Amino acid sequence: MSELSRPAAIEEPRLTTRHRARRRLPRHIIVVLPLALAGLIALSVSGNALRPFERITTIEARMASKSDFFKDPEVRRLLLEHGLRVDIHRLGSRGIATQSLKGMDVVFPSGQPAAKLILNREDHSVKSARPFVTPLVLATFRDYAETLERAGVAHAQQPGSGGKTLYYDLDMRKFIGLLNGMDDDARTAGEAKDDSGDGKGATVDTWNGIGYDKTGRSNSGRVLVRTSSVCESNSAGTYLSILAFVKDGNRTPGTRHTNDIAAAADEVRSIAQDIKPLINLQGMWADEQADSYFSDLGESIAPISVIYEHQYLAHQIEYVGKHKKQDTSRVLLYPTPYALTEPQLISLSDKGDKLSDLIASDPELRQRAIELGFRVRFSGEDGTSEQLNAYLREHGVQVPRPNHDQTKVYEPDLDVLEKIIDYVGNCPPSVQDTP
Repeated sequence: MSELSRPAAIEEPRLTTRHRARRRLPRHIIVVLPLALAGLIALSVSGNALRPFERITTIEARMASKSDFFKDPEVRRLLLEHGLRVDIHRLGSRGIATQSLKGMDVVFPSGQPAAKLILNREDHSVKSARPFVTPLVLATFRDYAETLERAGVAHAQQPGSGGKTLYYDLDMRKFIGLLNGMDDDARTAGEAKDDSGDGKGATVDTWNGIGYDKTGRSNSGRVLVRTSSVCESNSAGTYLSILAFVKDGNRTPGTRHTNDIAAAADEVRSIAQDIKPLINLQGMWADEQADSYFSDLGESIAPISVIYEHQYLAHQIEYVGKHKKQDTSRVLLYPTPYALTEPQLISLSDKGDKLSDLIASDPELRQRAIELGFRVRFSGEDGTSEQLNAYLREHGVQVPRPNHDQTKVYEPDLDVLEKIIDYVGNCPPSVQDTP
């Protein structure tokens, strides 16, 4: 075969391999990767790596002023570590006790009278916890406190480090004399009416009448204490108990005539009639007092408001943290005799039992309560103040000193207290749960 007739050889095709450059991770991912890894390790060590996948139990709760504790971000975080979240429905303590409890897992009234009303409604034993106590106080502003001091009604607690004090002791017998325009001594002596405005006559005392205008400011309004509704609020009911106790000669109302029902009823009615004007003359019932008192317009809203000590101390701790100094414009009046309130967390369901057990036993939650200004119970005592006092010192807040007069107000029996509250507040009837 000739070369011309031979078919041309076909060369096999060659495969060309294209080398691609290896794709690199974006720079921003490389930067954050170590941080993400460190976070994963931290979660693993703390036991929280699987927290998003764990079941969270939501607890329906009705609370009064102590809801501040459960609204605290650190408390919420601690509860989540135990798989609990508290959904708060805010209502005054007595309002909690007199309204329907359906759908609630726990209730947290701020004092024992409301707690007893709730426990009396339950047809079986329930779990409860009383984790801390806090005194009832009257919150005011410096010029008003100094006016009361010049009038001989209040006495300043001298701070150990000098400077302006945050606390005053308030003689409630003399103070009531200003509230009703006549002190008890003058009423007994039958003094004639005058216009001196010093609590010695039958006329109404005004702030200017007892010397407030000597501060360079003026307030011609009468001396009053602003409270929440006695029909709903534990703080108002406790303040009412102080007034009733003092009006009855530092005696618990209803205890003079224990063997004479008619005489005891007359006694309670007489005391209720005496103290009703001291409460009702404030005008329209107010809501929670602390929010108004600590607002920028607090002094314009009310010269004196009923609050709890822990609310004031928490404010001072936070204020010092932000401003590196105490809020010396706001001060406390500690009533003498004094009243100590005992909030009680009451469980109404199995879910509520979990929260009650935790609040009673968890050391981190107890420590956080101290940091929020509460006097936390230890070893079954009524209240341990030293841990709170130490925390206040560490954070640059003046420590309140106990008054030398340690007369304590003992609340009347529940039936007696309810009669006084109903008379003073014209309260609506309680709402009973239907089976």
